[in-house]
Amino acid sequence: MIKYTSDKTFETDVINSKVPVLLDFYADWCGPCKQLSPVLEQLATEMQNNLNIFKCNVDDNPETPSKLMVRGIPSLMIFKDGKLMDSKVGALPKAALNDWIKKTLAI
Repeated sequence: MIKYTSDKTFETDVINSKVPVLLDFYADWCGPCKQLSPVLEQLATEMQNNLNIFKCNVDDNPETPSKLMVRGIPSLMIFKDGKLMDSKVGALPKAALNDWIKKTLAI
């Protein structure tokens, strides 16, 4: 299940998470973001024991993307133990996302 984070809850949801987090910065008007959503839903189900997936709307939460220097959306970031491990910009196919997550987190 995909969860949502905000400027107010980012630290609790992502930085303090005991489980690695894939964070998706998106906007409702973004076409590639809409394409990516069902892929993230599938990955959230398949990887629920190893990974939490959060989404953050950049229009409603400008502070967090600004701190993390998000320049384009969708922007995906993997956090582990409160640290940014890697990031990618753009909608990726499921196989590429899966490979990237497993390689980054060594799972």
